[in-house]
Amino acid sequence: MDKTTIIGLLLVALVVVGGQYLEGGSLAMIFQVTAAVIVLGGTLGAVCLSFPPAHLLVACRSLSQIFFEPKDEANPLIAQITEFAYRSRREGILSLERELDNLPNDFFRRTLQLVVDGLEPETIRDIMEIELRQLRDSGSVSARVFESAGGYAPTMGILGAVFGLIQVMNYLTEPSKLGPGIAVAFVATVYGVGSANLLFLPIAHKLQLRHQRRLLYKELVLEGVLGVSAGIHPRLIEERLIGLLAGWPSKTRRPFSTASLFVDHTPADLQVEQTLPAGTANPEPGDYATPNVTQN
Repeated sequence: MDKTTIIGLLLVALVVVGGQYLEGGSLAMIFQVTAAVIVLGGTLGAVCLSFPPAHLLVACRSLSQIFFEPKDEANPLIAQITEFAYRSRREGILSLERELDNLPNDFFRRTLQLVVDGLEPETIRDIMEIELRQLRDSGSVSARVFESAGGYAPTMGILGAVFGLIQVMNYLTEPSKLGPGIAVAFVATVYGVGSANLLFLPIAHKLQLRHQRRLLYKELVLEGVLGVSAGIHPRLIEERLIGLLAGWPSKTRRPFSTASLFVDHTPADLQVEQTLPAGTANPEPGDYATPNVTQN
């Protein structure tokens, strides 16, 4: 459960109700059916005109995402990619083929399949970057739907206010009917501005953050798998992937090296010793004698 969403909704309700109470008013004063129909109905109509049904359906389904904290996939991905890097160095790239069916991440599976098929790293990058580029350019469809609603709602509020004032003008000679018209005018403005800035735009922003995180995971997979394909040392791959997480909260960053999860992969029967000539005080890399390699 995403606690910030719950806290935000509670604060919004508290501010609206508390502000009305402190001003000595009642909740009934801010509930105007006419204003709600104009603002919410008009906003919904404008959104429907702006997006196809498929986009609207996706937006409705994704609304539940704001209530649940997404699962942190960064650390497991880094650990798995690092393990694959070690395995490919020991057993070869083709040894990763048996892992394809066990990968729940479709992007990960397709990228690794291209590596196993023997494609060059640059070719793999060109292929998978098409999808990533499209995701970067288009952004989150759901976020764009709610962002559009946040743009239309204040305008609908102004429209409702104008309707209310028109009603007031028609009943200037009947003071008893001025109140409802003025109420519709002001409440419609509150509905429009309030729904945009307290609901639609915050929801759009949170959905966009969810989208950016999913995009980050795909970038982690692509960079990691390309590193495995190029034969880069697993520790360097790991450091590169951790660097991609620098702009995200520390919760998503691994506090220790994933390499510590794996045993030393140096063959047990191979020992390398480096010795210094006697009297060398401050050794330089070239001062080391030729390594003595012994095999048992």
